[in-house]
Amino acid sequence: MSAEWWSVPLSIAAGFLFVWLALLIALWLVHRRQPDAMALKDALRLVPDVIRLLRRLATDHDLPSGMRIRLALLLGYLLLPIDLVPDFVPVIGYADDAIVVALALRAVVRHAGAQSLDQHWPGTPEGLIALRRLAGIPDGR
Repeated sequence: MSAEWWSVPLSIAAGFLFVWLALLIALWLVHRRQPDAMALKDALRLVPDVIRLLRRLATDHDLPSGMRIRLALLLGYLLLPIDLVPDFVPVIGYADDAIVVALALRAVVRHAGAQSLDQHWPGTPEGLIALRRLAGIPDGR
């Protein structure tokens, strides 16, 4: 066996570290460029309602089964303590979760329509407006 057996695992680890750092920088830049974006503390208030929304959408048999499976996987990702960016990292620790949720909700709206969000939203009307803004979904009014 060659003396450089460790070079392959080291290269893979370095690649993962580079991608992770690039993700951190991208999230930080996106957060800085959006001065009117929802504050992190406001987004965190939505978390319990968003989890209930995702659970309700994942069990809605009117949605295609592939979409329901993706929503169930998203719920699992959100409930796991391991993330792409650990939650203890200031600001961007929760930003990766918000981005993943926003992408999932956009996919739901593309397939089922915005009325499915309205139908299953468990929180206040203001929370729904904030969620739509966070996910980049036009207001239904």
